[in-house]
Amino acid sequence: MRDFINKLNRQNQKGPPLHGRAPGKKGKKIPRNEHVSAASVGAELKTRWDVSQFKVQPAQGKTRFQDFDLPSPLLHAISDLGFEYCTPIQAKILPSSLYGKDASGRAQTGTGKTAAFLITVITWMLNKPIRDKRKPGTPRILVLAPTRELVLQISEEARLLSKFTNLQTISVFGGMDYKKQIKQLSANPVDIVVATPGRLLDFQRRRDISLKKIEVLIIDEADRMLDMGFIPDVRKIIYSTPEKDKRQTLLFSATLTGEITRLASQWTRNSVTVEIEPEQIAVQTVDQVVYIVTTMDKFALLLNIIHRQNIKRALIFCNRRDEVRRLVKMLTRHGINCSALSGDIPQNKRIRRLEAFKTGKIRVLVATDVAGRGIHIQGMDYVINFMLPHDPEDYVHRIGRTGRAGATGTSISFADEKDAFYIPAIEAFIEQKLSCIEPEQEWLTTPKPIPVRKKRRSRRRRRSVPTKKGKSRTYLTGRT
Repeated sequence: MRDFINKLNRQNQKGPPLHGRAPGKKGKKIPRNEHVSAASVGAELKTRWDVSQFKVQPAQGKTRFQDFDLPSPLLHAISDLGFEYCTPIQAKILPSSLYGKDASGRAQTGTGKTAAFLITVITWMLNKPIRDKRKPGTPRILVLAPTRELVLQISEEARLLSKFTNLQTISVFGGMDYKKQIKQLSANPVDIVVATPGRLLDFQRRRDISLKKIEVLIIDEADRMLDMGFIPDVRKIIYSTPEKDKRQTLLFSATLTGEITRLASQWTRNSVTVEIEPEQIAVQTVDQVVYIVTTMDKFALLLNIIHRQNIKRALIFCNRRDEVRRLVKMLTRHGINCSALSGDIPQNKRIRRLEAFKTGKIRVLVATDVAGRGIHIQGMDYVINFMLPHDPEDYVHRIGRTGRAGATGTSISFADEKDAFYIPAIEAFIEQKLSCIEPEQEWLTTPKPIPVRKKRRSRRRRRSVPTKKGKSRTYLTGRT
């Protein structure tokens, strides 16, 4: 590899650079080197990677990714992402799904199921490439998800796993520019489409997308689909794909109710059932603390926890949108760099705020359950329940934002006079007692708000300008 890079450097010294413009001559392009192109550099780097470079020692009770017959470009991406051993769901489902069998099972975000079905479909497409010319808007893989955030998360993971391939992934969801999404679909042949049901049906009605060539159908979080009333839409979409004996179908749900089981039997054939205990996985890897505190002292305790424990990044949950807005205003007054994430915020703003939170530009993100479900952020150490959820399952989903895929995290919850009544139901659901403690008195003193500096307003003066007819017009000119 070093010899190859040195060779490139020598060629660049002899001739013009591979890319860029000549200094001081804007608008004039420099021709590319005839012998070495950027594409050939990328191809050379790809071919020089070998599976032998992905060294993971065998471990008892663990399955390595190289134990499966995965394509080299996929293993290269898995290696770059730092994955070594399969999570329980990956180890359990991949032997069947890679073989082309249908599967339905109990799993939720944070268990590694997204990577499991993406590894399956990427392997399928790389092993069975289509040589003929394909029409734009005719995907090979369809992934259905209930929320925009989950669609974006799956799409991002798909791009990371397929970065050493030519596979194209497109996200389709509401709240974004319709024409922009159509342009993406029509520009080139698409391989993977990740979509919410409503927006996908809109594209189908306008004949901007065809599902007649779908080879693998994935339905993620089927229980959420059912709760949100999406099942009739999902049924319409499934009927527009090839029959179930002519496609592979993978269905995932956090709970396997009777209705979900019936849907799975209708949409799959000879399905392999995968049972994972996602709640226990999330709970066991998260250190849970509950502070018994009055409503009046909750905000002071929150501020002291953030400051005294020097929390760099935290996701805080409230139950309602107005509670989110109020808490963001209070935190901002006290100098905390924070932002809100709730269902009433436009999707483009939600995407920008999530990205800023991931990159550390935003320290605290305050969210509702609707917006917070599906958020996946690497290295999320703290989740704070400023208000306990009324549904025990929502508690598990919240704390599941940390302690993901085997990593450890901390969940801090506040139980005031009202929220304390929800603790027994949560304990029964997670089948363990919560550690409830009272905070020290000094942690209940609210720090003084940081004064906000007012922006200086520019002073303006009037200036008369003569016109052709001898009259004058008066303008306001800025002056600081």
